[in-house]
Amino acid sequence: MARQFPLQRTRNIGIMAHIDAGKTTTTERILYYTGVNYKIGEVHDGAATMDYMEQEQERGITITSAATTCFWKPNEGLNTADQFRINIIDTPGHVDFTIEVERSLRVLDGAVAVFDGKQGVEPQSETVWRQADRYKVPRMCFINKMDKLGADFDRALRSIIERLNAPAVAVQIPLGQENELEGVIDIVRMRALRFKDDKLGAEWDVIAIPAEFELAAQAAREVLIEKVAEIDEDLMARYLEGDTDFSAEEILRAVRVGCLSHRIVPVLCGSAFKNKGVQQLLDAVVDFMPSPLDIDDMVGEDPDDPDKKIVRKASDDEPFSALAFKILNDPFVGQLTFFRVYSGTLQSGTMVLNSTKGKRERIGRILLMHANNREEIKEIHAGNIGAAVGLKTATTGDTLCDAQHPVILERMEFPQPVISVAIEPRTAADQNKLGDGLSKLAAEDPSFKAHTDPESGQTIISGMGELHLEIIVDRLRREWKVEANVGAPQVAYRETITETVKAEGRYIKQSGGRGQFGHCWIELGPSAPGAGFVFENKLVGGVIPKEFVPAIEKGIRDAMSRGVLANYPVIDCHVAVFDGSYHDVDSSAAAFEVAGSLAFQEGARKAGIQLLEPVMQVEVRTPEDYMGDVIGDLNSRRGSITGMEDVPGLKIISATVPLANMFGYVNDLRSKTQGRAVYTMTFKEYQPVPRNISDEIIAKAKGE
Repeated sequence: MARQFPLQRTRNIGIMAHIDAGKTTTTERILYYTGVNYKIGEVHDGAATMDYMEQEQERGITITSAATTCFWKPNEGLNTADQFRINIIDTPGHVDFTIEVERSLRVLDGAVAVFDGKQGVEPQSETVWRQADRYKVPRMCFINKMDKLGADFDRALRSIIERLNAPAVAVQIPLGQENELEGVIDIVRMRALRFKDDKLGAEWDVIAIPAEFELAAQAAREVLIEKVAEIDEDLMARYLEGDTDFSAEEILRAVRVGCLSHRIVPVLCGSAFKNKGVQQLLDAVVDFMPSPLDIDDMVGEDPDDPDKKIVRKASDDEPFSALAFKILNDPFVGQLTFFRVYSGTLQSGTMVLNSTKGKRERIGRILLMHANNREEIKEIHAGNIGAAVGLKTATTGDTLCDAQHPVILERMEFPQPVISVAIEPRTAADQNKLGDGLSKLAAEDPSFKAHTDPESGQTIISGMGELHLEIIVDRLRREWKVEANVGAPQVAYRETITETVKAEGRYIKQSGGRGQFGHCWIELGPSAPGAGFVFENKLVGGVIPKEFVPAIEKGIRDAMSRGVLANYPVIDCHVAVFDGSYHDVDSSAAAFEVAGSLAFQEGARKAGIQLLEPVMQVEVRTPEDYMGDVIGDLNSRRGSITGMEDVPGLKIISATVPLANMFGYVNDLRSKTQGRAVYTMTFKEYQPVPRNISDEIIAKAKGE
């Protein structure tokens, strides 16, 4: 089947923002105007197409990133002759679901950041922006809710420039504000668009810029002209000679180049709920966002030789390679594996290699997803996003590829869970269903972990926050019919090494016939905070055969997962194996695994172990009258205030507070501020626990 849309007419974008900035509503309007939906679904009615889980419709928030495909023929811009294929992923804005944002950004080419016109940049906006920085995703902004009381475009734009350190420049400004919002002013073509309310925003009148907006439009135009002149040498030469009469096409081309090279973040505005500015946003997606050809080629590694790099270009003629970025359990078709094709084509019924796991699997059916509706297709091409039915072993972050041309694409990084609760099924029948449910949920969501505590026998579930775990328990009840009691939240502490030491692990066992022999020396020390576990092979001269080195690493990882001080996993350490010995007959992988584990335990005791706790970045928005109470309360929770900001009628207090002291904060904050303050909390980093508190935690863990 021939490709319908060439790669240059394909866009893979994410819609990302803080909770309640209007992402899902914006996506709903996009689906309406591109003809996917014939009726607009509203979030507050629980009818939004992209929010298809029951919990999402009840809570009015987006939990999982729904993927959908739509088609758009631009009204204006650099290419109005052709239709474009736009694959959209709507991501959640709630901090507990950062994993969904993380894996979406990994497979997208560009992102639209939606901001609330009244609030501007909010804490989760910063978190998401940093994630997009890490994946080098080109971005554009849509300042939404310009019809809202208190909306202020200039303040929102300033907050993007100052708080996100973004090279943001307006290509539109609003025509009116709050309940006077009539449309947008196009700064590129210097004219105004007034939307017809009776046509649901599908039609608008092009008018001259009203006199009261001329000054603001002229000022925005000067900033835009200066920015595009910095991007394009020819425009800069004209600009320096005093010629600033650039054509719309010249400006759009320069903005596109600037956007793709991260030197410009174009900013648009409107009100998705009031149907103003969404079609112009779609035109801008086509004009400014990259196609799969505009982004760097994928660089993977050879499964047999990790030092050998393999390049995969975005082309149908290259060998097939794709990245699985999400697993969903569908009640009708079973496990769905969402994947992004980076190169080549894939037909349904084909055998593929999961190079991450080293297993071959057959692709049953390929589906094109539209939120929770699906369309079966026979073939999928480079640059597209689809879902496969029938894959058993694939998990998030796995590479799928042509077995004749194996490659492992760059893996995703997932945050470690910061909060745990014990969960107990109410009946024996619930016990069996619980195991099945938890294993499927853990496959779907890598930031969720479940394990059995070896001492108490309890099932412990861990996640990114209280809401995250609440929704997991809710899904167990709805989808697996498991009734369970949930314990009080527990903090996920960690341990780390503080000094560099050398340690020996020796395992010798003689038990009639063949014995066991494993012996290694390791150097153990701290790695940079956040660097995780770094393992290095410094063996020379074949003192240990290289086939036993992975077993030593496995033994070390195993010992790290059990901890030393209080049975909490060890993080951020660097281990180098540099010496050892082996026996021709008695040595085995199992013996070296034990030796590695013993060496780590020995070294960790010598190296000085420290207990770490998750510290959260907290932002509280409170009326000024309650500021003293709020700050006093944060200080009493071992918090340290990191910043204060004024917005009309409110004080914004930023602080870092240990998670252990934040349980139940929402109720305390409500009672101190008569329910008028709100807060958000995001994981910041692990920090050492003060000595007096750490002694208590260790004693409790050891049952003293």
